[in-house]
Amino acid sequence: MDDLDTELLSALRHNARISVSSLSAMTGASRATVAARIDRLVASGTIVGFTIRTGHETRSAGVRAIVMIEVLGKLADRVADQLRGLPQVRALHSTNGKWDFVAELEDRDLASFDETLRRIRLINGINSTETNILLKTGKTGF
Repeated sequence: MDDLDTELLSALRHNARISVSSLSAMTGASRATVAARIDRLVASGTIVGFTIRTGHETRSAGVRAIVMIEVLGKLADRVADQLRGLPQVRALHSTNGKWDFVAELEDRDLASFDETLRRIRLINGINSTETNILLKTGKTGF
């Protein structure tokens, strides 16, 4: 991966619908080169899909939060499977240090969010959690 690939990835993260012509003008590379690079990034698995992000105002979730989760012993796989089964868990990250997982949650309101946290804390194998409600997002993407 070189500087052109990095520049293309950055532009596509910002706007996945940007045209090859616009990318060509932005990078100074020919349209054929840009198209070939994108095809290669897709074929290599560096790009696994193109998507959209909706603005906060279009989200139905009223509460967004990050939950750090500590797991007992060797139960991480079982805990992860149960967490992935909850529709409120938008992403689940494994990590090192005190917390074994970081879960990104979205829920419709505080009462429902409280119930989701209760359900998470009752999962066999979870030792402790720490929750931070997200108040405002200033930057998305990379």
